[in-house]
Amino acid sequence: MTTSTRGTAKIPAVLVLEDGRTFRGRAYGAVGETFGEAVFSTGMTGYQETLTDPSYHRQVVVMTAPHIGNTGVNDEDPESARIWVAGYVVRDPARIPSNWRSVRSLDDELVHQGIVGISGVDTRALTRHLRERGAMRVGIFSGEALPDEGVMLAKVRQAPEMKGADLSAQVATEETYVVPAIGTKKFTVAAVDLGIKGMTPHRMAERGIEVHVLPATATAEDIYAVNPDGVFFSNGPGDPATADHPVSVMQAVLARKTPLFGICFGNQILGRALGFGTYKLKYGHRGINQPVQDRTTGKVEITAHNHGFAVDAPLDTVSDTPYGRAEVSHVCLNDNVVEGLQLLDQPAFSVQYHPEAAAGPHDAAYLFDRFVSLMEGQRA
Repeated sequence: MTTSTRGTAKIPAVLVLEDGRTFRGRAYGAVGETFGEAVFSTGMTGYQETLTDPSYHRQVVVMTAPHIGNTGVNDEDPESARIWVAGYVVRDPARIPSNWRSVRSLDDELVHQGIVGISGVDTRALTRHLRERGAMRVGIFSGEALPDEGVMLAKVRQAPEMKGADLSAQVATEETYVVPAIGTKKFTVAAVDLGIKGMTPHRMAERGIEVHVLPATATAEDIYAVNPDGVFFSNGPGDPATADHPVSVMQAVLARKTPLFGICFGNQILGRALGFGTYKLKYGHRGINQPVQDRTTGKVEITAHNHGFAVDAPLDTVSDTPYGRAEVSHVCLNDNVVEGLQLLDQPAFSVQYHPEAAAGPHDAAYLFDRFVSLMEGQRA
C-alpha cells in the first residue's frame, strides 16, 4: 500500500473485483493501492467501530449506507488502537462532519492511517454483485498514473484469499494486560485475544469481572496461571479451519469444565473443539441489524455481526461430543446459519455475533449476564 496527501476528492480511483468487474470513482482517504476481500456492511451507523474492529483485518469494506462520515471521528469510540480494514468503499462521504464529539473528519483519519479508499461508487450495485457472486478479492487503485485494467486485475488475482488465512495472531495483543473490575471484584476471567474489541472486556468489567487479556498464542498453562473463574475466547479475523492452536487450548479448558464463553471466532473455535466443521459463507453477515433467535428463550434479537465463516452443526438435534451433549442455541432468521452453541452437561456456550454491542444494538447484552451466572453456579 502507498499513500499520499490530503485533498483527494478530485483524484480518480478504480475498484477492480477478481471476476473483472470494475467501478470508477474518486479517491477517499489515502491515495495508492490496496487489496483484500470485498465484503459489505449493512450498518447505518457505527462506521468508526467497524473500521477499528480487528475482525476486518485484510478486508475491503463496502458501506451500504449511502452517507458516511457525517459525525466525523472522535477518540472515544475506536474498538482498538488503529484502523484494521484494508480498504474502504463509500458512496457519498460527508463534506463537513457535524457532531459535538467530532475532533476530525473521517477522510483525515483515513489519510493519517494510510487507508486507501474510494468514493462516488454505486455501492448498491456493488453490494448486489457481491450478494450474487459472493465475497471475492478486490483492489482499489487511485492516483493520476493508474495502470490499465489488465494490470490491475492481475494484481487483484495475485492477492491472498481469505479461505485458509491464519490471521488472529497478527491482530492480537503480544503481551498480557488486565482490565480491572468496575466496583467490587467478583470474578477473574482469562480472555484469549483473537482480535478482541475494546468494549468486550469493558462489558465484563461492568459486571465486576477482572479481565486478563492474553495473546492468541497463550497456552492452557498461561490461562490457568491467572486462576480464572471463567475463560473467554474473542472475535477475530481469518479462517477458523486454520486455528488449530486455539482449538487445542479450548479443548483443554473444556476438559477441566471451567465456565467458557466465546463470541464470533470464539464460536467457531468451540464448534471445532466439539468436533463440528466450519465453512465459508457466500457473502457473510456484517452490520448491526441481523435478526437472531435465542432458541433457549424463543426471543428474537437484532444483533451486530461480522463473520464470513460459520459452524456446520445440525440445527434440530442434540449432538454427542467428547465433552457431553451439545446443541445449537441461536440461529439467524435470514438464512438459518448457526449463531450459537451450548453444552448441556457443562458450563460452556458461544454466539457467532457481537453482544458487546459497539455501536449497538444492545439486545444481546444479557449474554454477559449468562456468563456470570455460569461462574456463579460453578462457584456454588
